[in-house]
Formats: sequence, structure tokens, C-alpha cells
Amino acid sequence: MKFKRLLIGCFLCGIVCLSAVLTPAAAFAAPMPTHASKTPSDTLTIAQKAQLYAIAHHTWQFFDADADPTTHLPMDNIGFDGAPARGTYTSPTNIGVAFWSIVNAQDLGFVNKVDALKRANALLSEVEKLSKWHGFLFSWYDTTNGHRISGPGGTDQEGQPATGAFISTVDSAWYATGLIAVRNVFPALAPRATALLSAMDFGIFYDNGDQSQSDTAGQMYGGYNADQGPATFHYGMLNAETRIAAYIGIGTHRMPGDVWWRTWRTLPANFDWQGQTPQGYNATYNDPQSGKPFTVFEGHYTTNGINFVPSWGGSMFEGLMNNLVIPETSWGPHSFGLNDQLYARAQQAYATQTLHYPVWGLSPASTPDDTGNYDAYGARNMASNKNCCPYDETAVTPHASFLTLTVTPQEAFKNIQQLRQRYPGIYSRYGFYDSVNPVTGQVGHRYLVLDQAMILSALDNALLNNRMQSHFANDPIIAANKPYLSQEKFSLP
Repeated sequence: MKFKRLLIGCFLCGIVCLSAVLTPAAAFAAPMPTHASKTPSDTLTIAQKAQLYAIAHHTWQFFDADADPTTHLPMDNIGFDGAPARGTYTSPTNIGVAFWSIVNAQDLGFVNKVDALKRANALLSEVEKLSKWHGFLFSWYDTTNGHRISGPGGTDQEGQPATGAFISTVDSAWYATGLIAVRNVFPALAPRATALLSAMDFGIFYDNGDQSQSDTAGQMYGGYNADQGPATFHYGMLNAETRIAAYIGIGTHRMPGDVWWRTWRTLPANFDWQGQTPQGYNATYNDPQSGKPFTVFEGHYTTNGINFVPSWGGSMFEGLMNNLVIPETSWGPHSFGLNDQLYARAQQAYATQTLHYPVWGLSPASTPDDTGNYDAYGARNMASNKNCCPYDETAVTPHASFLTLTVTPQEAFKNIQQLRQRYPGIYSRYGFYDSVNPVTGQVGHRYLVLDQAMILSALDNALLNNRMQSHFANDPIIAANKPYLSQEKFSLP
């Protein structure tokens, strides 16, 4: 088979991280909720939960400040102490996680059911009015008027032809999770949320080419150019935040289960520029829906003595963000449930033992310099792209710690404490700022709606016995993925 070039990339909130690949194809006082979790005491203690609950309370207050008073759309970010004051633009992912935050606030007792329903209805009503392409949201909107725009701070494109506009696969999927949350938590809104969900055909993101001739056939494209065709790059790595689109595609039956098996656990061994030569074995599975057999290379990497299935850039949110809403820990005890824990431990060890940082948590975040910039941070020894286009390692972001609360709870809690003790300026009125340079202590004084939402949802799960996951588990779109997670066994101890 001839070699061809393709792009493997990750699009999240319009941040493009594309790489050319040569391939053969002290918490403030707040009351604890009366429905607090009964998580076993060997994970988080009552005292620890009380501290985390106070952090959750501050984090929730961000969402009131962040919602545009006119449109109710979530602004991308808010800055303080010299950082850009407000990012009055939003994305499909931001909208999806804004719905999460309302659910979290109700779960944690910060708002009552009536108020939560009112907030969800206001946001849903605005989303219904946003311009779309075949049900899909465009990449960016102005939060002051709901108009489609070319990008953050870009030009108004409302009413202009959609031809060529980029529709992001992963952004669309995170938006879909917000609608799934709404229809399961707010029954009065379920018909409207379902209508928005049903309008999107995730099949447009699936490469239905000849799998015997192309290594990437059966994978997902990174997006779709409106009225033109799919993007020219694929999402090749299964252990990435982009797998949420596979979950949605399989669950809506717009993508065949092939997408699960055809996406790589590790890059093929002949990709000699990758971080390390993958170890593992071939395993054959029958697809739960079609019954077709697929042979998968169950590969893994090793760092600091820990085996794990790698991600593209070695960041925490690539590995752990899906676990906020997909019950990977319980449904996939030998696949992602196991890898989520090992991946977290591997990054913790890499940051503290290899980089010799006093804290850990490498994940895309604001740069800690108050310029308003954003960068991809990750553990290079855990990345598939180590020798190609490695992520930066000079900033730690608090959201990474919270993502691990349900898989390495004590390690996560200790790191959260260390962040506040070593870098007092990292915590303010809305909880943790977005990043810190672990060597200089310089803080990025911004709050991002995406990262705040990950923190709040992680706390919902940690404090209320995976309550956030439970909102999704019985939805037919999500439940369809349980057999995929449960039958697979990664090549991990």
C-alpha cells in the first residue's frame, strides 16, 4: 500500500492542534448538601469532601458571572489582574458544558429545581435560535447577540452562506452531551432537546471508505466543511477527548461500531516518529451491534514503570474528560476504566519524578502570563507525538487534578491542596485560576468555561457517587456503548 500523508489533530473549542503525520494510510464556608455521597471512607473523607464542596460552590459562582445577561450564552472566558477581561464568544463545546453546569448546580444544591429548569430553558431557547447547518452548530458565536462569527473577536457572518464553514466533530459531540443531560434531568425540556439532537447526523464525520485499502477508513474525520465534504484529517487515537464523538455516533446509530475498532489504541508500530515502540498483542472482537469480527492491536506505552494506553499529546483531559459523563470506570473495568486510573498515575509520576515538579496536572490551558493565550500542555513521555510535535510542559492546570478525583482520589486531593498552599494566588473568587508555572509560580488569571465545567462536573461525581455519570448512563445514546467498553481488554496489568 502506498504511503500517504494525513493529519491527525484535535479540535476543541476552536483550538486547532494539527500535526502532519506520515502514515501508511481553604475553602470558604458553604453548607454540605443533605444528599451527600456515601463514597467509601478509603477514598475521600467527610472532611475532604467538605473542602471540595466549598470549591464547587465558588466554581459554580463563575457560571453566573459568565452567562451573557442578554443571550444566556456562556462566554468563553473571564480574566482578572491584567488578563483580558472577557471573551464574549462561545463554541458548541462551551454551550454543551454550560448545560452540564446547570445540572451540577442542581445536584449539589446550589440552585433548586425550579431555578435550574428556568436556567436550562433560557439557554435552550437561545440555542434553538442560533444559526445552524443541518442541525449542527457553527464553530463560534458572539455571546452578546447570538450571531455566528468567524472566530474569537472575528467578523459577523450571520446570514452569510455556510459553504466551507468548518463543523467540528468533537465540538458537535460535546454539544450533544449537553442536550443529553438536559433531556434526562429536565423532562419538561426533553422533547426540545431531543429534537436538536435528532437534527444532527453524526454519520457525516465517519470515513466509510474501503477498510481493506485504507488504514484510516472506519475512523472519524476531524470535521466537515459545510456543503463541501469532510475534513482532510482523521481522529486516529482512541484515547483522546475526541472519542466522545464515537460514543455519540455509535449511540445514535449514525456510525457503525467499526469506528470503535478501527481507531488506534497506539499508532501502528511502523510510525517510527512516535513516542516509543508500542508493546502489546492482537485481539479479535465481534462488534456488539453488527457481529462483524475486528482484529485490534491492543498496544500500550510504559513510563515510570506504569503501562498505559497513550493519547495524542499526553494531556490529562484527553484521557479523562470522557469519564465525566461516560461511566468508563464501571462499564470498562479492563479497558478505559483501568486505563483512566493508570493514565492518571503515569502523568502524576512523570510530572513529579521526571520533571521534578512539586505539583502535577499537564493539560491544555491558558498560558500563565496573562496574555490571554492558550496552549497545549502534556506529558511528553505519554504522548504519541513526542518526536513529531510535542506539547509544552511549562504549565500545570488545576482542572487536571479534579479530573482524577474518581480514579486516584487521595492523590488528586493532595495535589489540589498543594496547588493552593504553594501558589496562593491561584485561588480567588471563582475557585482556581486556569494555570500556573510550577517553577516560577506565575499564574494565568483567567477562568475558562470549559475548564470550570470540567472541575464542577468532576466534583459532582466525586461528592455524589458519580451522580453526573448517572444522568447519562440510562440514556439510549450512551447505554449503546456499554458493550464496547465492557468486552474489551487493554494490554494492561
